[in-house]
Amino acid sequence: MEGKYLLGLDVGSSSVKASIVDAETGKYVASAHYPDSEAPIMAVKAGWAEQHPDDWWAYAKEAVKMCFLAPHSSLPAPQASDISAIGISYQMHGLVCVDKEQRVLRPSIIWCDSRAVPYGERAFRELGEERCLSHLLNSPGNFTAAKLAWVKENEPSVFERIDKIMLPGDYIAMRLSGEVRTTVSGLSEGMLWDFKEDCPARFLMDYFGFPESILPEIVPTFGLQGYVSRKAAEETGLPEGIPICYRAGDQPNNALSLNVFEPGEVASTAGTSGVVYGVLGEVNYDPKSRVNTFAHVNHLSDNRGYEGARVRECENSFGEEGYLAPSHLRTSIPPRTRLGVLLCINGTGILNAWMHRNVAAEMNYAEMNQLAGTIPVGSDGVSIIPFGNGAERVLENREVGCSIHGLNFNNHSRAHLLRAAQEGIVFSFCYGMEVMRQMGMDIRQIHAGQANMFLSDIFRQTLATTSGATIHLMETDGAAGAAKGAGIGAGIYRDHNEAFSSLRQLATIQPDTTHQDECREAYERWKQHLAAVISDAP
Repeated sequence: MEGKYLLGLDVGSSSVKASIVDAETGKYVASAHYPDSEAPIMAVKAGWAEQHPDDWWAYAKEAVKMCFLAPHSSLPAPQASDISAIGISYQMHGLVCVDKEQRVLRPSIIWCDSRAVPYGERAFRELGEERCLSHLLNSPGNFTAAKLAWVKENEPSVFERIDKIMLPGDYIAMRLSGEVRTTVSGLSEGMLWDFKEDCPARFLMDYFGFPESILPEIVPTFGLQGYVSRKAAEETGLPEGIPICYRAGDQPNNALSLNVFEPGEVASTAGTSGVVYGVLGEVNYDPKSRVNTFAHVNHLSDNRGYEGARVRECENSFGEEGYLAPSHLRTSIPPRTRLGVLLCINGTGILNAWMHRNVAAEMNYAEMNQLAGTIPVGSDGVSIIPFGNGAERVLENREVGCSIHGLNFNNHSRAHLLRAAQEGIVFSFCYGMEVMRQMGMDIRQIHAGQANMFLSDIFRQTLATTSGATIHLMETDGAAGAAKGAGIGAGIYRDHNEAFSSLRQLATIQPDTTHQDECREAYERWKQHLAAVISDAP
């Protein structure tokens, strides 16, 4: 495996990050992101959010070039000629529209744009909730299909010129290879995959009036998806012919980066918003659509049964054994259900940041955590409902706001507020995890990167104790995960366990049995306050 490096690209709404990983050791060789300041988001109207795909490509090119100039520590600078495969992670749910010449027709409507909500809600109502949930596993909601419906109605001249639609990662792959392709996982995140019929969601596309030809060719999540073209090679400095072997949305990719592949395994992040992403081994959905369900990276559909199969003594045009061949050369394997159940809490780190700005502005976060640690579990009866960052899907899209309960001016201090804020965030996670357990998920372990809220001992210990799950903190990175995903797709690794055998575990947090009763009591009190708030909400 000497000399083999893997390149991962992570296309976010803030920047594009590139990481180069040594395939043999699993170590980061180089990483860079561009731009340094947060990438702009265009908001022509309230609730709109757009970015131009050409900007993502420009950022990606710069990040790749910077990787070859700035290796980590004393490691030798990697050479572009040593890159064996490319993987791509990307911001989910965006809409990219191109014409027959692969020219972008309008800025991308990205994940946080809310203009398409009425289109998804109307489809959910008119097609029937049960039909949508049993086929799509979600409400059509504000996802890619609904965004395209908005374009069709409001920009008909644009819609008429669309040859293909793509997700952000599909667009970057297209710029690299010249091929317009997507995955089952990608279609599922756009509400364009029918899990019941195991094919594109024709009933929803017919309802919206979309021709099926508008969808790209479907390729495996892991496998040969294209090669770096001569044009892209000239623009990026990468050699022509490097295979693109993996792509996935940022949350499935985060789970992959944490080696979360099998039923019952859970990945979590807790930045401005918080995510719990668990793997389910059977087709199921929440009847109230409080969580989202998509195809995970290792989901194998029936009519795509070749997905993830390995080459057997077959060379592809890249000239080396071990890469995944085109679909007609792969051996069919049985379908496998691996669904990613996504719980998103909007009011997570943003509450902690609000506390920092307004309650403890003179402190840093470590000092805030230290002060909160002087208060016992349960915050002496103070409970904070953390949903002050808009409507929450886990609350059936209600907007209940943030509220403080049990505050006594004579007994409580800002230390109580700081601890109650972190406990309230934890309890919102546990509340959503109850929905996931109702769907059949046995949550015993949570994998997370040591970042954001997971830097707080109060947060992670309260989460472990209240949920009853052991937390494993890992050294992880989305772009590096995408690089290793490419290694799996290219056949460099036998499987995901080999790919992530070098994944470094930084800490393990076990449930604290000595404070379990206090945590559960505080959680039950928090749920009672939440129920009262919900009953008063419009």
